[in-house]
Amino acid sequence: MKVEVKIQGIEGVLATLQSLPAEVVSKRGGPVKLALAKGARLLRDHAKDNFRRSAAVGGADSTDTTVNSIIASRGKAPIGTKGERQLVRVKRKAFVNAHGARTTTRKAAQLMEYGSSTQPAYPWLRPAVQRRASQVIDVITTDFLKRLDTVTKRLAAQNRGRR
Repeated sequence: MKVEVKIQGIEGVLATLQSLPAEVVSKRGGPVKLALAKGARLLRDHAKDNFRRSAAVGGADSTDTTVNSIIASRGKAPIGTKGERQLVRVKRKAFVNAHGARTTTRKAAQLMEYGSSTQPAYPWLRPAVQRRASQVIDVITTDFLKRLDTVTKRLAAQNRGRR
């Protein structure tokens, strides 16, 4: 199960980010990683709420195991590029469902999202992305600018002391 959101038209922003000092663009992610993580956590929370609602509509018996497995985590940079990636995903965990069959949280989440030949789809992740994309982008942008301002002030204060 994979839903990707690509932001088009930000080549200028990427060029600016690449020209920033190491304090901003560090191996450990710096402010970019932290801002993206904040946006991913917001999306994760809305996805969890959607999953609970979809499970209630679908008549699921118990969904706590799957809901608790919906996480926001740091992913590897896209192949051939440098950068940050935050994922909202379902952590794999095996459990016995209400019917006594062994299954995994990923399979349960996938069945809810896409359905099967015997079960209708009750999407939970795609609606969260579609409804909250602009809000998540605003949170990321605001948080990144705040963190960038903090780094800029700290660097300016350090440079004043060297003169």
